[in-house]
Amino acid sequence: MPDHFKEDTSHDLWSIFKIMGEFVDGYDKLLKVGPCVSIFGSARIKPGTRYYEMAVRTAELISENDFGVITGGGPGIMEAGNLGAHNAGGKSVGLGIDLEFEQGTNEYVHAKYEINFKYFFVRKVMFVKYAQGFIVFPGGFGTLDEVFECLTLIQTLKIDRIPIVLIGTDYWSGLIDWIKNSLLDEGLISQKDINLVHLTDDPEEAVDIVCDFYKKKVPQPNFSF
Repeated sequence: MPDHFKEDTSHDLWSIFKIMGEFVDGYDKLLKVGPCVSIFGSARIKPGTRYYEMAVRTAELISENDFGVITGGGPGIMEAGNLGAHNAGGKSVGLGIDLEFEQGTNEYVHAKYEINFKYFFVRKVMFVKYAQGFIVFPGGFGTLDEVFECLTLIQTLKIDRIPIVLIGTDYWSGLIDWIKNSLLDEGLISQKDINLVHLTDDPEEAVDIVCDFYKKKVPQPNFSF
């Protein structure tokens, strides 16, 4: 075995402790927040635009219904979600990530609910474990990754079902059509998998879907192992 490979292996082993530290910190802080809804969407969407303002309103409604709001803590839709929670006096949580092109969390994340991560996979666990629902606005690869990860975890029974709501019919309809016409028609998923996702343009309807779901179910963290 080359010497440089041995050195890299040793470094990887020690990184386990950093990973453990991020999990412990995230679990400790988020467990104290209580029931939350995760809001996802592009960091590139600007204030004053349609989806930004819809995200602000959605987060306000979430907070008025006694859920905290979890975002990635950055700009765009994440900022809008935290702003809405802040406006409504709710819990505004930001799960930041070290990236060259996103510096720090937005100003609407409450200081005691700010957690920063180095590892994407640890951060993704926190989004799912402590979210009682996903409300998703238009976004890119990161947003799609988060949506499909949650769908996969529900489909494989790794977590209980939680509401997943996509806001923006113009944006999401093409994806939904592809899922139905390709994945479903080819027998690669089942009809019940299609029913895991709701599509709307109405923030009030999105929040109602989440709240109605929990009229029959007690909110609790996922991954109960």
